[in-house]
Amino acid sequence: MFDPLYATDGETFRVTRQMTEGLIQFKPGTADVEPALSDSWTQSSDGLVWTFKIRQGVKFTDGTALDAAAVCYNYDRMFSQTGAGATLAQYWSDNFGGFKGQKDDAGKVIPSLYKSCVAKDAASAVVTISRSTSKFPAILGLPSFSIQSPAALKQYSADSVKADGDSFIYPAYALSHPTGTGPFKFSKYDKTNNTVELVRNDGYWGAKAKVAKLIFQIIPDETARKQALQAGTIDGYDLPNPADWDALTKAGFNVAVRPAFNVLYLGIDQKNNPKLADLKVRQAIAYALNRKQFVDSQLPAGAEVALNFYPKTVDGWTDAVQKYDYDPAKAKALLAEAGASNLTLNFWWPTEVSRPYMPDPKSVFTAFKADLEAVGIKITETSKPWNGGYLDGVDATKPDLFLLGWTGDYNTPDNFLGSFFSDSKNRFYTAASSWGTTFSTELATADSEPDKAKRDAMYVALNKKIMSDYLPAIPISHSPPALVIASDVKGLIPSPLTDERFASVYKG
Repeated sequence: MFDPLYATDGETFRVTRQMTEGLIQFKPGTADVEPALSDSWTQSSDGLVWTFKIRQGVKFTDGTALDAAAVCYNYDRMFSQTGAGATLAQYWSDNFGGFKGQKDDAGKVIPSLYKSCVAKDAASAVVTISRSTSKFPAILGLPSFSIQSPAALKQYSADSVKADGDSFIYPAYALSHPTGTGPFKFSKYDKTNNTVELVRNDGYWGAKAKVAKLIFQIIPDETARKQALQAGTIDGYDLPNPADWDALTKAGFNVAVRPAFNVLYLGIDQKNNPKLADLKVRQAIAYALNRKQFVDSQLPAGAEVALNFYPKTVDGWTDAVQKYDYDPAKAKALLAEAGASNLTLNFWWPTEVSRPYMPDPKSVFTAFKADLEAVGIKITETSKPWNGGYLDGVDATKPDLFLLGWTGDYNTPDNFLGSFFSDSKNRFYTAASSWGTTFSTELATADSEPDKAKRDAMYVALNKKIMSDYLPAIPISHSPPALVIASDVKGLIPSPLTDERFASVYKG
């Protein structure tokens, strides 16, 4: 399925990124925005009205022209999803909120960040949003919001997706006719050989792709991927195990390390054990964890102990926060002060998953379980498959402690903090605490401040308060993931967002 609006997984986006583009994109090698299909943009003083100047002379790969009307058609199409389409368009609901006229179970209209898009003229698209937010216009660089050919979307019935039990039936557009403005265009998907073939778009508006053909091969097993690279049947693969980095480098392969743009955290759910609502107990847990030893022993070179809930490259990061260096004696003392010296906690960890911020979940759990037991906390262990009970259990507030993390989609504090602690995405039951409502309000207020300097200062203050007064979870580490490629592959720029584009890549 190659319609980015309906995709949620990185592997689909890896392919669609080469074929489609948004009004903005992320500067290669960074999480910072830069122009793409829009030459430039301006905003109103209240941050609600955005005027995008559309790049001239750009054509979709079906030969039709890009203009402001095509841009607005795309955004209105996204906003107007219903039924199975609305279910699948998860990136829209996560970032924009409701769809047009969508109501909740109580019959109330679900608010949406999107209000309208108007083609002022062929070169000017005016997008109006319902509230000021720090994530706009950065979210328009996400692959789900790429601009696609209105003619192709209509011709191949792009919106006629249908539910089929637990799966979906996709229209011809998504299966074999994705049509964007990118440096590559769709050629074929070979289900027998598990390959997707793209070819160079010779009519591309920018620098033409350096290779005529780009093939993505689906190899689910990491060991099989490594063997294929060693045999020369593929030229690279993503997320090599950090334990293999040295051996791959010594064998002559290029381990391309991405900048760390993620965070691993220990979640603390305050619902089931009232002791966890006591700040002293949460601080004791933080002091009990030997995070530096964990980073040094389990994560690759370049990993860091986390001081905030997002990396230092994101606005509002500050090192002037309360720090929780490893101090088991202090942890024991705080537990005693809180009357929690005999604390027993249910600690969950996920199986059947590896994440850039958590390459080996069992080893992470084992290390921190030992740290907690060393200060007298008894641990009850629960492990479940990532998509087979773990995430559902965490969302249902079943564990006391759990391991989760996040790889950023774009460079704003709200993409991290809002994804953890906002009212709609809160896994920590902070509403039960006296400060929970205040915390949620402070997050929304900071995100809605249109003045960047003021907004950054608000996030600095909030980061300090999170670590000293709230501590709803414990940030653990930032870890750089990698790709590995053959020695003769040139021009690849590793992206902290896994936003690698292959038009610049060649063999030589």
